[in-house]
Amino acid sequence: MNYIGSKYRLLPFLEKSIQEYIRGPISDKVFCDLFAGTGAVGRYFKTKAKSIIANDLEYYSYVLNRNYIGNHKKTDASKWLEELHVLEGEEGFIYGNYCRGGHGDRNYFKDDNGKRIDAMRRQIEAWKEAGDIEEDIYYYLLATLLESADKVANTASVYGAYLKHIKKTASADLKILPAEFEVTSASHQVYQRDVNELVKTIKGDILYLDPPYNARQYGSNYHILNTIAAYEDFEPKGVTGLPAYNRSAYCSKSSVKESFEELIHDAEFTYVFLSYNNEGLLTHQEITEILAKYGRVELKTQAYQRFKADKTENRNHVATETLEYLFCLEKS
Repeated sequence: MNYIGSKYRLLPFLEKSIQEYIRGPISDKVFCDLFAGTGAVGRYFKTKAKSIIANDLEYYSYVLNRNYIGNHKKTDASKWLEELHVLEGEEGFIYGNYCRGGHGDRNYFKDDNGKRIDAMRRQIEAWKEAGDIEEDIYYYLLATLLESADKVANTASVYGAYLKHIKKTASADLKILPAEFEVTSASHQVYQRDVNELVKTIKGDILYLDPPYNARQYGSNYHILNTIAAYEDFEPKGVTGLPAYNRSAYCSKSSVKESFEELIHDAEFTYVFLSYNNEGLLTHQEITEILAKYGRVELKTQAYQRFKADKTENRNHVATETLEYLFCLEKS
């Protein structure tokens, strides 16, 4: 999934940097990812750490992490996947509000795909309500639907706006692409909580932080995924059909510094690692001064190509080089 701030390309750098800084192997450590997003970091460390704690405020993120991190026992959902695959589309909330043929006249999905998303989402909920599927399979199927729908979304990566014309990938028919997870002997914890509240109730060895860097709110940029995941009625607002959405203190210049220091103060973890970059709301100096109050600080950096959608008609992805910071703290 194309995702703002994804650390997918930086995973080897993160692992190497963390292992060099901590005492003892990662395999002995409880690893916590508080701003989990799509779960790329937690999924990478799921088979490398003792156990994972994953959290994100957004419900679509909770669904993905509940599947990829929370699910850890082998299960067979092939029967349910096959039934979803052959479902006929039907007019529902997504088609009605986010497809050109619906009354919203929005263009997030071609009509047939919008109808199939509606049919699949309703069927998954019906199985749950009837007690036909257990919780693990419910989130496996929901994660599968979210990622499959994202593959055919008519956007330039994020859902802050849709494209005027259906692009090539969005013209393809929706296909069910199973959201397969890693099987582990250890169980893991997954939350959907405000990070500053959750950190007061958990503890572990390694705390990894990848907060928003700027004013872009994830609740608005990925609102369609939240809408599919929750599938609750509301009155979509404006041209893009926004619902009410969560606003993070880490996306506001006026609140980010205070929130960050509170988080570090309350964290009951031996090691804290913060991913940030040279374009963030917090300055290098501000971060260093806060962390230095709590223990030994070290900084590692990595230049990498960050991809974002351009503004051309083709909506290609263009690469810009940015400098990624990894602040390392051993709390004293």
